[in-house]
Formats: sequence, structure tokens, C-alpha cells
Amino acid sequence: MAQIPTLYAGTIGQSVWRSKDGGDSWERASAGMFVEGDIRALAVNPHDSSIIFAGTEAGIYRTENGGDRWELLDSPMNERQVWAIAISPKSTDTLYAGTCPSALYKSVDNGDTWKQLDVELAEECEGVPLVPRVTTVIVDPDDEQTVYAGIEIDGMRISRDGGATWATGSEGLSSLDIHGLTVVPGESKTLVAATNNDVCITTDMKHWTPLEVKNEFPWAYCRGVIYLPNGSGRVYVGAGNGPPGSEGGVFYTSDLGRSWERADLGETANSTIWALAHNPAVSSWLMAYSVSGQIFRSTDDGNSWTKLNREFGEVRAMALAP
Repeated sequence: MAQIPTLYAGTIGQSVWRSKDGGDSWERASAGMFVEGDIRALAVNPHDSSIIFAGTEAGIYRTENGGDRWELLDSPMNERQVWAIAISPKSTDTLYAGTCPSALYKSVDNGDTWKQLDVELAEECEGVPLVPRVTTVIVDPDDEQTVYAGIEIDGMRISRDGGATWATGSEGLSSLDIHGLTVVPGESKTLVAATNNDVCITTDMKHWTPLEVKNEFPWAYCRGVIYLPNGSGRVYVGAGNGPPGSEGGVFYTSDLGRSWERADLGETANSTIWALAHNPAVSSWLMAYSVSGQIFRSTDDGNSWTKLNREFGEVRAMALAP
């Protein structure tokens, strides 16, 4: 292995765990927060990897020493579950967060203060006993004023002015139940969405085309999606047979869904692969995790994988820090 990153795992009921040896051993790193907390989001500052944000069941926390100690950031999210956190890749003092019940928030001072953004979101999931939640927020890598949010079960929202105004872009989606979003750069920039029944793409950020992955995957329930900016042009998708499911795997495409390959994890995961984690500052490393606690590591851009010996009860977030 080349550079070995520090790994962070966010769990349900066991708070944050940290590995300083690439996942071979782990220690709890949750001082300052509830030791049995629920962590659904982790985000590492791209300019200072000692600064990390965690979304909990009771607001958002920050560490400035790599997880040695956390502090609760006083915000309007204090009584909400934080499901998604995004840091602007250039102006790293600018952050966005999404919650359950669905709402979007922004900070421009590294999380010291927050304001709720003016965006119309569903207050209930029609016909489904769920509370709507923002499952993913991403900042466009080429234009930090453009922000995308995926909502379960309420489709996609896009802002082109740093969150001041928002538009809905959900026409043609296979389902309004968005679980993950990623941007694929290029002459025709593409936004990829993972939903509960397919993977969909759009180039105008309004009209979507379902890729009908049920014809390629053993399961159509898709969760995490990530573009790996390593020259291969691959988009990775985590999928499984339901939430949490009892089977799962990782799939990738290099041609925006015209063809797919299944990553060889060495085994079928014990549940849906909930998401994947990558940090561009850590060359070649890619992590995947099942919702029921298995973690898989690749150190060669996803070409080969190793299952870590350590398993957790339930993993909902991961992050890598150089």
C-alpha cells in the first residue's frame, strides 16, 4: 500500500470509530458526543483533514483534531437528525447540511453559525410511513455555487446561487426516492442518481433517463453512488435486495450505464451496500460498506477488494482523511 489514510466509520448506536492503519484495527473516537449516538453523515475538510463534521440524531458536531474530541455546533439542527453534509471543495468554510424531517441548512464560517435555507420540501411521504429526509447533498466540483440535494421521497433539488433559491428537477426519475447523487464531469456534465429501483442520469439537471439496471444487477434497490476522479471515468453504485436487505454488492460503469461490471468483493455482502467513500487526496483508496456492518477496502481504484475483519452493528457513514 502507498499512503494509508485514517478511516472514520459512523454507526448507529456506537457513534464514531477511527482506524489509523487503513481498517486493520479500530478505536472509538467519540469524545464529546453521546457514546451510543447515531451517525448518518461524515465530511472531511479537503484543505485540513483534522477538521471533520458528523451528522447525529441531535444536530451536527465538529472535531478540529481528527476525532480526538468533538463539539456540538449550536444550530437550528440541534433537535433534528442530520443525514447529509457537504463541504464546498474550494471555499471550505462553506458547508451545507440536510436533515430529517427534510430541511436544508448552510454555514459560511466553518460551522460556527447556520441558517435554514428557503426551499420547499415535502412534509410527508405519501402512502409510505416515513418522514421525508434529505439523504444527500453535493456541491458541484466545477461550480461551487451549484448545489444538488436528493430527498427521500421527494426527488431532486438544485440551486445555482449557493442555496439562495432552489428548483425541482425530478421529471423522468424512476422514483422520487433518491438515495445518492454524484456528478460526472465532461463536455456534457452528467448527474447520476441512485434510487430505490434504478440508477438515473440527467445532463440538463431537469429531465432524467432511467438506466434500467434491473437488467444488469441481481437487485434494483440502489443506495450509494460515487464518481471516482482517477482517469477511469468509473461510477460506482452500491446495491442490494432492500433496506437493510440480506444481500448486496458493488457495480461500476465507465460509460454512464451503457455497460456494467460487478466488483469482486470476495463474497456477497450481508446486506445492501449503503454507500461508498473516497477522498481525492488519498490516491487509489475506495471504501464500501453494507448497512449491516461489513466494510470492504480497495487500494487500487476498485479493481480488487478486501473485506475488513472488523464488523459493526450498523454503518451509515464513512470518510477517509489523508
